[in-house]
Amino acid sequence: MRQIVLDTETTGIETRDGHRLIEIGAVEMINRRLTGNSYHQYINPEREIDAEAIGVHGITNERVANEPVFAEVAADFWEFIRGAELVIHNAPFDVGFIDHEFKLLKATHPELYAGPVKDHCRILDTLTMARGLHPGQRNSLDALCKRYDIDNGHRVLHGALLDAEILADVYLAMTGGQTALTLDAGNDSDQQAAVPGELSVRRLSLEPGRLSVVRPTEQEMAAHLAKLDKVRGKAGECRWDDLDPVYAGPGSATQDGV
Repeated sequence: MRQIVLDTETTGIETRDGHRLIEIGAVEMINRRLTGNSYHQYINPEREIDAEAIGVHGITNERVANEPVFAEVAADFWEFIRGAELVIHNAPFDVGFIDHEFKLLKATHPELYAGPVKDHCRILDTLTMARGLHPGQRNSLDALCKRYDIDNGHRVLHGALLDAEILADVYLAMTGGQTALTLDAGNDSDQQAAVPGELSVRRLSLEPGRLSVVRPTEQEMAAHLAKLDKVRGKAGECRWDDLDPVYAGPGSATQDGV
């Protein structure tokens, strides 16, 4: 499965007020692993950036004055995200701006307009996911980094590529390093495109009463054991040690269905 973890920076909050994209950052994951492929682009928004927005991301009008306009980068950006599952924190905001930029090209560059992003990419909103996992708590990217013990000390200002890289770590931590699944034993028909703001998941057809077993890789198992050592160091004991072992090496298990 190809996933693109994506973030944007903008001139302001609302597209209806004429605000535009000024930065796109995205990193690629295939089968839950970062590939090292990324997309990063500053964009000339052809308008002024709000002072409040500059205070958040630090990108000034002078910084983007000589950058390409969106029409010049649209094709490469579309090629990078097309067909992937987009993993975005507060997806309606970012997807709304991306859709807005492509819609602006419809009259002048119709060959670049393919309709809403959701018609071509699945969309997974990690903010919606986090609110489901941690109701009533703060679920900003910084708060999630603290909750999942992810180092974000280098994040003084928002930046699209940096935030995409951090979000990839947060997403993998939230999902335990494995693909998020919705198990629907009675329906094997759909892998539907999600609309912005909805959690997009794979649906699997399974025998009633059976769970899909996803074995840890060596890297995942090493990270798991390191985490247990950290728990032992802080608490003096780890209840996991009282359980029967279920792991006997990469790709194998001693108990089926766990």
